[in-house]
Amino acid sequence: MSLPLGIATVCLSGTLEDKLAAAAAAGFSGVEIFENDLVAAASTPEEIAARCADLGLSIDLYQPFRDFEAVPPAELARNLRRAERKFDLMRRLGADTVLVCSSVSPHARADDDLAAEQLHALAARAADHGIRVAYEALAWGRFVNTWQHSWRIVQAADHRALGLCLDSFHILSRTQDVSGIADVPGDRLFFVQLADAPRLDMDVLQWSRHHRLFPGQGAFDLPGFLDQVLRTGYAGPLSLEVFNDVFRQANPHRTAVDAMRSLLDLRERHGRRFRGVDLLPRAPHLAGHAFTELSAGPDTLDPVTRTLAALGFTRTGRHRSKPVQLWQQGTARVVVNETSSAGVAEIGAIAVESADPARSRTRAEALLAPVLPRARGVAEADLAAVAAPDGTQVFFCRTGGDDTWLADFAPTGEDAGSDVGLTHIDHVTLAQPFDAFDEATLFYRSVLGLEPRDDSEYVAPYGVMRSRSVGDPDGHTRITLTGTLLRRGDWAPGVPDPQHVAFATGDIVASARAMRARGAPLLPIPDNYYDDLDARLAPPPELLATMREHGILYDRDDGGEFFHVYTELVGSRVFFEVVQRVGGYRGYGAVSAPVRMAAHRRHRLAQEKRSP
Repeated sequence: MSLPLGIATVCLSGTLEDKLAAAAAAGFSGVEIFENDLVAAASTPEEIAARCADLGLSIDLYQPFRDFEAVPPAELARNLRRAERKFDLMRRLGADTVLVCSSVSPHARADDDLAAEQLHALAARAADHGIRVAYEALAWGRFVNTWQHSWRIVQAADHRALGLCLDSFHILSRTQDVSGIADVPGDRLFFVQLADAPRLDMDVLQWSRHHRLFPGQGAFDLPGFLDQVLRTGYAGPLSLEVFNDVFRQANPHRTAVDAMRSLLDLRERHGRRFRGVDLLPRAPHLAGHAFTELSAGPDTLDPVTRTLAALGFTRTGRHRSKPVQLWQQGTARVVVNETSSAGVAEIGAIAVESADPARSRTRAEALLAPVLPRARGVAEADLAAVAAPDGTQVFFCRTGGDDTWLADFAPTGEDAGSDVGLTHIDHVTLAQPFDAFDEATLFYRSVLGLEPRDDSEYVAPYGVMRSRSVGDPDGHTRITLTGTLLRRGDWAPGVPDPQHVAFATGDIVASARAMRARGAPLLPIPDNYYDDLDARLAPPPELLATMREHGILYDRDDGGEFFHVYTELVGSRVFFEVVQRVGGYRGYGAVSAPVRMAAHRRHRLAQEKRSP
């Protein structure tokens, strides 16, 4: 699939000039110019055309032209006058296709013959200007709201300058059945617009205006839609048209890169699903978390390392050329970087075990992930690192073999085993800025080859929280993304965007007892939680008493059970979790998150009272 890739200016923030520069920088070949952007621009149409040419952008579509067809004669005359003005404008822009949306006008009639007659007249005038008319069924169109209906009208109008525009949102928001699109002749399909969206039970107009997403960020089957489009023989642009409140306020260059990544990913997903084609280096198998890097400053280094020791970790190595420590227990590894600013402790990087680190890096670069420069000493491992949308570094590495990254650390001679029984990193939870949540999902899914699952929302003490995990099918590599649905005002919970590392154990009770004996700062959980747990799930009384004693939380589903215990906050925003999965439980105990958040807040308030 080598069709041109385009983007509508409505997807991006800023002035029209800002949007054009961002689209070109991200590698798009063309743009749809949204009428409102042009109206607000200071540049003349000729200057905009010249700017697009300088940037290597074609103007693929001018849109939208609204409320044209099936209207009384007086209204038709006004519409045709309006159309003539727009055709003249398009000539000055150098655009040859205009989007006409199905009418929502109160003047419109439920008369397909009249609609076809008037669209034929519009197409005839457009043809005189060298312009094509792409007719689109809005999902909320007054009378024409399905692509099949719009296609019948285009066929009845029967003019070479009139064709169809297919928008994935308008189709997939109404039905998942896209069969029949492939039967449309490719030369009658004038334009294709792509948008994804979450599945929401709401008015379709509001859904469209505020909640569209780039491909791969929502729930629509865009590979299936695209397969039908390509079977028509369509040879025009694949263009993104995404109305989204976040995108229209975010940095347009960053949004444009996210948009291009979504199309590259869609192209790959389509190729593999329908054609067996590898258009990008295939994501190598990931065998789990190699390590998690914590950045700790002078004020937080001691609390971090004391907590790790209390959890049973041993400092097994010191980096040969950098102020970095290696702490290990079983195959769970935490790297502590001592170069952070004072008072901060946070997750600075995650490292995944890649079967082919070089190919992982090549794939990341092909998907526009920023490759991070990294100082490297003589004979040190060449760890490839890219930046995630929130700034977290992502390393691709291999722990075993001759090129293992562990060789960069001088051994301390300490044994990595302990009586606590932690075995490996179960998952890492990264707080995401509200504006980057969907971008982060696409990044981890496309770059690392992880699949989203376990979406949840829950009411926390300080607002509604959103959680989504991404992981491989075997559950070896799990990352959880969390964030607030809305953050406004100065009143905040006092814990800025908390992050944590979760370690696995085969016996949560034994691990909790051992950690408590070592002085680990386990988070106290209120009795009210256990009274409610007894009422809801009725665990055995002896187990409930043990859980209450050690602050162990619990969840279960049809697949199995989940036990977990948290530490208090260490430094400004980091804490640890120890989990035991029983059976086929694949979640993360999100039901307990509000309890944990309230407990962390109490601990922070108590610390503040003790501070001089």
